[in-house]
Amino acid sequence: MLNRVYNKLTREFRNFAVYRERIYTPKKFDRPKNLLEVKTAWNGLELIIGDILEFTGIKTKSCLEFGVEYGLSTSAFSNYFDEVTGVDIFTGDEHTGTYESIYEQVKESLMSFPNVSLIESDYRDFIKEPPQDFYDLIHVDIIHTYEATYDCGLWSARHSDVTLFHDTESFPEVKRSVADIAKATNKKFYNYPKHYGLGIVV
Repeated sequence: MLNRVYNKLTREFRNFAVYRERIYTPKKFDRPKNLLEVKTAWNGLELIIGDILEFTGIKTKSCLEFGVEYGLSTSAFSNYFDEVTGVDIFTGDEHTGTYESIYEQVKESLMSFPNVSLIESDYRDFIKEPPQDFYDLIHVDIIHTYEATYDCGLWSARHSDVTLFHDTESFPEVKRSVADIAKATNKKFYNYPKHYGLGIVV
């Protein structure tokens, strides 16, 4: 009996050890040449996109972003990818605050980024019929609940080489969800703890 309990606890510990976060430490910081000048919680993360791409070694043809808000991250990604698609409902949520649609405002702000296309949609509707089946990188920054992050993030991790998740430090449920996604997809979970946290599943 004691042996069975010990073996079970050992398996659970090993399982936890495999999927716990690994701290991500960038080797370089580069500011993208073309960037929207807006203040959001994403400020600072634009400096490590190039480093993440070198670290993961992925292709840079297509990037999909769930959660555009005012477009800072979208504009940053456009410096590195041939095509960037931003998906958002553009009315906020319970964590960022709700507001009237800013879709037209953000669309106008991103007009000088010709490789960016915006889609006004809930992620749940988008993933039912996505315009393509696979992306080099997907960034998830939606409502910060475990359920929504897991639902959107699991789909994203299965349809990309690298998936990024914002707010892993400011929302524990997001970090827990990212760890579970890494486990479910047999991928590694790296975490950059600055600027509210950025999870990297690869």
